[in-house]
Amino acid sequence: MSYALLYDGTECVQCGVCLTACKMMWDLPEEVDVDRLSENTLTTLEVHDGHPVRKMCMHCDEPACASVCPVGALEKTKEGPVNYHPDKCIGCRYCMMACPFSIPKYEWSSALPRVRKCVMCFDRVEKGKVPACTLPCKVGAMKFGDRDELLAEAKQRIRNNPDRYYDHIYGEKEAGGTGVLYIGAVAPEKLGLPMTVPTEPLPQFTWRVLEKLPGVVAVGASFCMGMWWLINRRDKIREEDLEAITTGRSTAETGHELEEVQS
Repeated sequence: MSYALLYDGTECVQCGVCLTACKMMWDLPEEVDVDRLSENTLTTLEVHDGHPVRKMCMHCDEPACASVCPVGALEKTKEGPVNYHPDKCIGCRYCMMACPFSIPKYEWSSALPRVRKCVMCFDRVEKGKVPACTLPCKVGAMKFGDRDELLAEAKQRIRNNPDRYYDHIYGEKEAGGTGVLYIGAVAPEKLGLPMTVPTEPLPQFTWRVLEKLPGVVAVGASFCMGMWWLINRRDKIREEDLEAITTGRSTAETGHELEEVQS
């Protein structure tokens, strides 16, 4: 079973208790960066023309962030959440560049910086509990459960209320499928959700690049060796020419001095 979160924007009353619960769970400053994702805010609530949407890690089924991490600091768990291991992290920040949703943030001001993002309260999920942000939501805007079941429920809600919902489940196919699903009254792009994300799992693009690296490295090494030889050859010729000029001048000067002595 792979767990997921379903967010229904038509049910959200913008109370913000989910955000407060997250801050309390992770001991984050409550009054800092409340309106944007940062190292101090792992989930936030945006409102676009009166339509709310929560922003957080999407927990991709095949996460690009984990595929580019050279040390395994990011891990797609069998339970569904994409977990983070700060003890393994080397701070390369490849995950920040790879994420199509621009989610991971970095603790720039910390002496021992970490990458920060929502991990769907993996420690709780692993013990059979629900993520902290879903606990205080009493209106049903956030629901946690089996991904397949949540997808079926989202489709049923749209089918039963076509006038209330825009017919699209964001996260069903984006990036190959994600662990956070969105439904609402308006199109995803009107909620600030990126629409350029391909439906193909992004690690496939990663491996297409990585599998070409041996050839690229070989060509690059040959080019560098060729340039090294040319530069060294040029410098050697320059030194030989300079030595020849200097030697010729010295011989001429010495001959002139001997003529003066003999005279």
